[in-house]
Amino acid sequence: MGRLLVFQHVPHEILGTLDPLFRGYGFRIRYVNFGRDPHARPSLAGYRGLVVLGGPMNVDQTDRHPHLATEVELIGEAIAAGLPVLGICLGGQLIARALGAEVTRSPEKEIGWYDLSPTEEARTDPLLSHLRPTEKIFQWHGDTFAIPKGAVHLASSAGCPNQAFRYGDRTYGLQFHLEVDQPMIERWLRVPENIDEIGGLNGATSAERIRIDTDLHIGEAVPLAERVFTDFVRLFGIEGRRPRPLRSR
Repeated sequence: MGRLLVFQHVPHEILGTLDPLFRGYGFRIRYVNFGRDPHARPSLAGYRGLVVLGGPMNVDQTDRHPHLATEVELIGEAIAAGLPVLGICLGGQLIARALGAEVTRSPEKEIGWYDLSPTEEARTDPLLSHLRPTEKIFQWHGDTFAIPKGAVHLASSAGCPNQAFRYGDRTYGLQFHLEVDQPMIERWLRVPENIDEIGGLNGATSAERIRIDTDLHIGEAVPLAERVFTDFVRLFGIEGRRPRPLRSR
């Protein structure tokens, strides 16, 4: 079916349920692990699309993470070439920066399950029209993006108004983590840096609270992810549905 390029920043932030979905449609996936090789400079040649994953760094920390500037440049090239582009959390922030928008501290650090609401424009969006008026969605972020000029604002939460945007017909920036399943969240809760970050919230949440909420909400979140991301795959001109259940890899 084609090759897909994926930008990764830390080992535990992976494609999640997107991995079996893409592979089920016949994509060959190449991860570029910038955490391992911050000076990597991949070429977009031969790839049908780009996915940019999350990470704990800020988009302005190019002195510590020189790959961030490389990513912004390549994202701009991918958008200009008309490739489908999806950014998740940090990935969405990098897309926003490539489109000239600001990335700042979020009004509220969101870690755990939060109510997310689609905008009026999302009702007719090819992907986010699947969202009900309120959805419980998993979040893990301290920064957020402004909506780029010319982009369509698609979702918000009480603590972070800018949760999703579409630019043109094939570029999406998501602040939230729709790609997670229960094993992936459990993996995140065991990462030492993440444990410290939860501890710094002064009791606003806890790993145990997140586990309880995950039991409550993951059963609806994973099928929603399949509907949303299957329609992202259709941006590649692919029809039909993948037969296997979504589980992170």
